[in-house]
Amino acid sequence: MQAQTRLVNDAATVRWNLDKHYLADLEARGVPVVRSRFVERGAAVHLRELLGETGWAEAVVKPCVSGAARHTYRVNAANADYVNGVVRPLLESEALILQPFEPAVVEHSEDSLMVVGGRHSHAVRKVAKAGDFRVQDDHGGTTSPYQPTAGQVELAERVIASCRPVPAYGRVDLIHDALGRDAVMELELVEPELWPRNRPEAAAELAAAIGQLL
Repeated sequence: MQAQTRLVNDAATVRWNLDKHYLADLEARGVPVVRSRFVERGAAVHLRELLGETGWAEAVVKPCVSGAARHTYRVNAANADYVNGVVRPLLESEALILQPFEPAVVEHSEDSLMVVGGRHSHAVRKVAKAGDFRVQDDHGGTTSPYQPTAGQVELAERVIASCRPVPAYGRVDLIHDALGRDAVMELELVEPELWPRNRPEAAAELAAAIGQLL
């Protein structure tokens, strides 16, 4: 695609960001990420066994390449056999990621920080609808403007700076995990929702960042 179109975020970076294995790369660079267990394509494993191995009473499983909560399931001892039957066919063609279910997602929120030109621009707080854990608006989640903490801002900028080459823009989704720390849930560099309507100045900042690349 880079032969036909010049991408603002480098093509190699975009490809890297498409697959949630990037979380392991971020962790190797010293970035706190939500704990993750990868289940590679073709693996013959059972979710019940993985819950036992990790010690997680409840977890979330989803494809490593996914969006809008595609095939995202909350799994525990009560429904492990059922969910395993649903995701097992997926393993024939793709890898999965298993993460501990973080109560903060439903008890508090997920915070999304926009970073443009390496600097934090603005943020939103995403809240799942009652009875759900998915914060996407496709599933009834709502957003509101949010003032992040200094620690969240530092972490979001550090996440973007850890990428090579450094993206012109991105969104860093953070939660306060069960270990008591701010941790990266997702890094969105592929056409992410940036909520510029919440801070119109961000559009000018994005244009300036693109102009520097051009």
